[in-house]
Amino acid sequence: MSAALHMVTNGGNVEGLFRAAIMHSGTTLPLGDITQGQPYYDALVAETGCSGATDTLQCLREAPYETLSDAVNQSPGFYSYQTVDLPWVPRVDGVFLTADPRHLVQQGSVASIPFIASDCDDEGTLFSLSTLNITTDAQFEKYISTYLLSNASTAELAQLMTYYPSDPALGSPFDTGDNNALTPQFKRIAAFLGDFVFQAPRRFLLQSLSRKQNVWTYLYKRGKLTPYIGASHGSDLLNAYTGGDILPYLLRFVTHLNPNTGESKELYWPQYDAIQTAEMLVFQDGSIPLALTTDSYRAKAMAYMTNVSWTHPW
Repeated sequence: MSAALHMVTNGGNVEGLFRAAIMHSGTTLPLGDITQGQPYYDALVAETGCSGATDTLQCLREAPYETLSDAVNQSPGFYSYQTVDLPWVPRVDGVFLTADPRHLVQQGSVASIPFIASDCDDEGTLFSLSTLNITTDAQFEKYISTYLLSNASTAELAQLMTYYPSDPALGSPFDTGDNNALTPQFKRIAAFLGDFVFQAPRRFLLQSLSRKQNVWTYLYKRGKLTPYIGASHGSDLLNAYTGGDILPYLLRFVTHLNPNTGESKELYWPQYDAIQTAEMLVFQDGSIPLALTTDSYRAKAMAYMTNVSWTHPW
């Protein structure tokens, strides 16, 4: 996510800071205005004893490390109930981010560099483990409207619930049937969170830029039999950075700005082309470890989700 946000800052002018980007599980989030973080700032000020200060920011800067650290650690995290609705996410501040990152991409205010953007198949499972008390449709709808799409209409939420049904066979971990349903809503929440934060923004970025610059994408589907979490967020990193079969592609990309150049013997990884096949490389379990597929799964659901979050940024 950091790499993607650096691509859309400064009018897309990287000023020689970097020449390409690799984004594992995270691209251009649907970010809202900085004022949305005010309640968290106020809580931090109160926890550090800075509420009475004339300049609360300067007071925070001068607070003892232990005091500030303890206060920050009381903020909601990934494994709190509100999970991906983090207090300290980047926000549109008018300086580093002058608008929702997706708007900047659409306006062409984005670095014209080659990049790789990837996801794991079950991005949302880890972040859904703290929501096991949600067991009904009404609770699911309330959760989404409270923490992710607070300004969405009843009709918009209803349509999203149709696209992301409670049927565990359609939830995440995907392609595991009715297995791994910790609660009646767990796999549904996991599917929604994974697409909202990771899959839909990645697809939007690729579809927006694939005809303007060289881009590639992969989907990591190994570990699907891992109970309850499947091919979870970050599960590709051990492979990517400890000599697995992702690493040669990344090394060639870093060296040549193309994952296929040199004496590569692996499966050819096509560039992503949203107008034609939108191919993606798949790392999967079984006797065929590498394959190609089309980036079209849950197409209507993610397209609608993107449109709703466009109107109601996070």
